[in-house]
Amino acid sequence: MKKGRMRLPNGFGGVSKLHGNRRNPWLARKTVGWEIVGKKAVQKYVNIGYYPTRADALRALAEYNDDPSNLKLAKTTLSEIYDRWSESKFEEISLSNVRGYEAAWKLCEPIKDMKMCDIKLDHLQKVVDESGKNTPTLKKLKALFKALFQYAVIHDIITPDQDRVRYVDISKPGNPDARNHFPFSSDEVSRLWEVHESNEYYSVILMLIYTGVRINELLNLKKEDVHIDERWFFVRESKTQAGIRSVPIAKKVLPFFKQWMEKNSCEYLISTPEAERMVYRNYYDSYWMPLMKIINMESHRPHDTRHTCISMLTAAKVDERFIQKIVGHKGQNVTQQVYTHFEIEELIAEIDKI
Repeated sequence: MKKGRMRLPNGFGGVSKLHGNRRNPWLARKTVGWEIVGKKAVQKYVNIGYYPTRADALRALAEYNDDPSNLKLAKTTLSEIYDRWSESKFEEISLSNVRGYEAAWKLCEPIKDMKMCDIKLDHLQKVVDESGKNTPTLKKLKALFKALFQYAVIHDIITPDQDRVRYVDISKPGNPDARNHFPFSSDEVSRLWEVHESNEYYSVILMLIYTGVRINELLNLKKEDVHIDERWFFVRESKTQAGIRSVPIAKKVLPFFKQWMEKNSCEYLISTPEAERMVYRNYYDSYWMPLMKIINMESHRPHDTRHTCISMLTAAKVDERFIQKIVGHKGQNVTQQVYTHFEIEELIAEIDKI
């Protein structure tokens, strides 16, 4: 025991600091009995929770000793359940599965600090509906919900009738891209050029079409990664590893890139009218759909622009190898694409064919 720390009473429980870089490294737990393992008597513990400081852990332990059922049923949050569950679960599954659950957990941000007993079906459904994700991701999210609520039931933190996960509906994905895609026709692309001066956000649609980037790749693009003079930009965040790449800027949309670069002080290339970062849901609801409705193209979704780029490149007889490099197709089977100046010049020459 370290000097200056009072010894806790027998049977009170204890706190310990876990190894590694953790958000809540302090574990509070209490002995709840003994069990026979082989020929040995081994103590059984209940984990009270994981906390950012020793003082927080001791406080939770004291509250637990005062009223264990109240602490478990009324105070345990979804975040605490995730910490407890993942502590053991992540040791049993593959790294890819861990990453899948971690990605799903990020979607739980709106409810992570809610008490388990307060989380209703409507809260879970709202996370799904506002996630902006498609079916495969939502399946993982629902699997995470199921695991966390089952863990909470098994450990008497909630009652079985409070587990409403089975009623969560993921049949209508929150991401409008989660459906069949079809390219813009040549007439539709021409129509976009005709109207682009009426609203600056039409230029975003043309930028998507003439670069082949995914919508979130463009929305996450920072100005520091855009090289106007050399006519290319670097995608640092992508859905796939092959998507991390250098992308040529077609001559036709170069003025739009310059316009957005000089528009305001926002660090991101595409911004809101208030010079703030544009997020997918805001872009889709406030700009894409209204603008598409004006020109009677509301059947199109953002991902259709990517298919349009590929179709246009194919029609221009661009070699498949160049197409894969430009759009960051997973068929490249690479982990990163940082091209040389000569390669960028080649890609620029190919993108200018459309």
